[in-house]
Amino acid sequence: MREHPRPNAELTDMMRIHFSQADLARVRVAPGPDPMWEAVLSLHRFQTRRGRAAVLRWYDDARAVLPQRGLVETVRSILIPIAPHALYLPDFLTPDAGEHGLDAGLDAIAATPRARLRYELGRVAEGGQLPTWGRALADGDRQSRAELLGGLRSYHDAVLEPYWDDIQADVDADRIRRSRAIMDGGIEGLLGSFEPMMHWKPPVLHVDYPTDRDLSLNGRGLKLLPSYFCWLRPIALADPELPPVLVYPLHNGARRPRRGAHPRGSPGTGAMLAALLGNTRAAALEVIALGATTTELAGQLGISPAAASHHIRILREAGLILSTRDRQHVLHTITPSGADLLRHTGGG
Repeated sequence: MREHPRPNAELTDMMRIHFSQADLARVRVAPGPDPMWEAVLSLHRFQTRRGRAAVLRWYDDARAVLPQRGLVETVRSILIPIAPHALYLPDFLTPDAGEHGLDAGLDAIAATPRARLRYELGRVAEGGQLPTWGRALADGDRQSRAELLGGLRSYHDAVLEPYWDDIQADVDADRIRRSRAIMDGGIEGLLGSFEPMMHWKPPVLHVDYPTDRDLSLNGRGLKLLPSYFCWLRPIALADPELPPVLVYPLHNGARRPRRGAHPRGSPGTGAMLAALLGNTRAAALEVIALGATTTELAGQLGISPAAASHHIRILREAGLILSTRDRQHVLHTITPSGADLLRHTGGG
């Protein structure tokens, strides 16, 4: 994987992803955040200030929680050395199976062949960043592998799981945006929706990248994976023979609430939702559950855009919706807490 340009270097390189017609038919957006990618990329936020401001609340909370859980040494001595903020990052840490959850991702890491471990960790060692523990892992030491798996799980449980609703909400909002691009322009509309970090010039997707590179999909298609902790530009796996995936950052200016900031609904009837929010805001939440711009919301509710903006602001401040800019429009989507409220009050 290659994420970061050389210090103080002007980014002039590009990755060119070459599509065939078969590849266009196999493009998809991942169904949700990948815990292995989020773990690795969140570790980068400890290693550099670049991109930290975008997740500052998470960073502050993580800095407080890691000592409480006794995980500072695990992060410093085990996780960061094999997940360096560098041009090369070992692919085995982000297996394709991570799409199916933490357990599936850790099982795939546990099953990594020794030869692959030795090769990928050897590349990390070329940068002088691999400690003795990492060399033992590369040699197939079982205890070292168990320490890695345990460290990843403990790290996830401590600093990622409490934020997972927020991460999922941002990914869901992006997926709604991408689905609208598909409805408007098909797969080419989807690939064109990533400006300015990617440029679709059929049949090649040009991606801002720290190194010059060509990736031919050869009929395998491409998984597009939105990431909460990815910063500035997309990332691809280093090994072109692995299933192609392009991880891209979520450019979201919405407030990221702290753990527990979202209100939770209580069991009841559809009337309870109106009693809690008022008839108009209850109806607005139901419309926004499917994704809507301010103009679309105003039209569906039969109210003025100014009135729609007022209700949107209240719902957003309550942590029930997210608002993200999509070119010239702002797209409003529901958060997990908003969806819970709809479900528990019989709305929707």
